[in-house]
Amino acid sequence: MSAALSLVDVRKNFGETQIIRGVNLEIPMGQRHAIIGPNGAGKTTLFNLISGRFPLTSGSILLNGERIDRLAPHEINRRGLSRSFQITSIFPKMTVFENIRCGLLWSRGYRYSFWHLLGRQKALNEESEQLLEQLNLQQRRDLTAGLLSYAEQRALEIGITIAGGANVILLDEPTAGMSHSETEYAVNLIRSVSEGKTLLMVEHDMSVVFGLADAVSVVVYGEVIASGPPETIRGNKAVQEAYLGTEAA
Repeated sequence: MSAALSLVDVRKNFGETQIIRGVNLEIPMGQRHAIIGPNGAGKTTLFNLISGRFPLTSGSILLNGERIDRLAPHEINRRGLSRSFQITSIFPKMTVFENIRCGLLWSRGYRYSFWHLLGRQKALNEESEQLLEQLNLQQRRDLTAGLLSYAEQRALEIGITIAGGANVILLDEPTAGMSHSETEYAVNLIRSVSEGKTLLMVEHDMSVVFGLADAVSVVVYGEVIASGPPETIRGNKAVQEAYLGTEAA
């Protein structure tokens, strides 16, 4: 199986401080892959490197076999990679429907145009409605997005993330701060919207990780100390000592 995303000896320094120390990671197309590790391990820094927010100190990152580590974030997005953030990033003063429609615009051929009236774009609006239904947000269609519950805002952000048609999706702690029922809803949503796509997620909730991921990589002090199927990671003594503790038993 060919790799959707490859990290080759990826390193990142901030001044004299080494944050990412030679990460090698290969994620096959269609795999749901979780990155776990203690706070400060470098997980979000890895996401920032992959999505182009930070430049590499050395190494390379490939998307579908082509290097992307020298590209700007918007160029990486247009090549088929999209991400969400730890802090919910939506347009709070726009409606839920308008948020989703904005996420679709560029990938559907709408560039910097002042003469298209979006209300008249039937195909675009129909696709927006279909995505709202997939997100189970159709009843919130006309609500200002800032008035959604926290879990619904996270669902909307996931919707915006996938709206551009990206084949590789990065989710940064998608269930953080959620109740048990909200987490269950989010997991079902992620499983649905990532079907047929490649998913890379950072997540602290082990029930989410072991219930959703096909493979897990453990990052400690900027290095991958283990990578493999969830059950293999669960039984890895080095992982237990470094991160999972008694929860893995």
